[in-house]
Amino acid sequence: MNYILQDENALYFECGFSCDHAVFLKLGSEAFFITDARYTTEASEIIYTATVLEGDRRDLLKTARLLIRKSGIKTLCYNPAEWNVEVFARLNEKLNITFQKKPNFSQQKRIIKSERELDILKSAARFGQEAFTRFGEFLNHHGEGMDEKRAFFEAEAILKRHGELGLSFEPIIALGANAAKPHALPTCKTLQRGELVLLDAGVKYQRYCSDRTRTSFFDEGFNFEKEQHFNETLKQKVYDTVLCAQEAALKAVKIGVKAKEIDKAARDVIDKAGFGAYFIHSTGHGVGLDIHELPVISARSETIIEENMVFTIEPGIYLPEQFGVRIEDTIIARDNGAEVMG
Repeated sequence: MNYILQDENALYFECGFSCDHAVFLKLGSEAFFITDARYTTEASEIIYTATVLEGDRRDLLKTARLLIRKSGIKTLCYNPAEWNVEVFARLNEKLNITFQKKPNFSQQKRIIKSERELDILKSAARFGQEAFTRFGEFLNHHGEGMDEKRAFFEAEAILKRHGELGLSFEPIIALGANAAKPHALPTCKTLQRGELVLLDAGVKYQRYCSDRTRTSFFDEGFNFEKEQHFNETLKQKVYDTVLCAQEAALKAVKIGVKAKEIDKAARDVIDKAGFGAYFIHSTGHGVGLDIHELPVISARSETIIEENMVFTIEPGIYLPEQFGVRIEDTIIARDNGAEVMG
């Protein structure tokens, strides 16, 4: 397949290097990494699966078009999500070839993780889990009276390990009613004893992401373990329902099942408990170089689960203006079921 890429994670997957101004071309048996003079030296030192070429800093696509014409190819695949109208028009300029839309074809290539990738993902998950423990200890000793904005700042610092790690995404730290928003922004709401605390966060290790969510009860001995005891009957019922839904979904993970069957296992538990209208997102998503990859674990996903796919299981219930609960782990699909990474 002949194809062109410019997404950074797609480039990294192809050749082990990426930068913010580059194009990758695969033309028959030849591969080219086109960038400008700021990056060519480092790219040449790292990349051995493609020819590194220095292009015009103002228009890398000029070099790409020349290579495409010279190759004599008739078709070129691209992911339409990577290109805006203006840039794609420049790519297509004076090229008498057929462009084939292949949405997410790079992610499709990455949907089954290698053992090397799994080792990296496990390390990322371990670092993420350790950060949850450290942040829980921090809140236990210093959190009372702290607002979400300050807690967000402290969570970022702990997750990054003083600059050793990157972030998969900006952490979500939500208290009480703010946790009813799945992607809540930090506010001035302060943490008090008896409050519900939701933390959704992940780190990047060697470019690969981790993703984890815990919902906890802030009291003496606060932690982010799955066993939680709330002081209100409704909160405890919702929490226990979400935990049972996650356990049901984890048990449903098997090689050969459709992704929608895993989603259904979680959704059935929540529906039966009477909270179906408040589970407002899919049960999970793939994780890898991107924080959201394939497969999608949703009610409509026909994807067949295969060994070494990596994805989250994260059911949730969100009661507007009251509170929300989400529990999330990232897993590897194995022959004997789901292997939880954290």
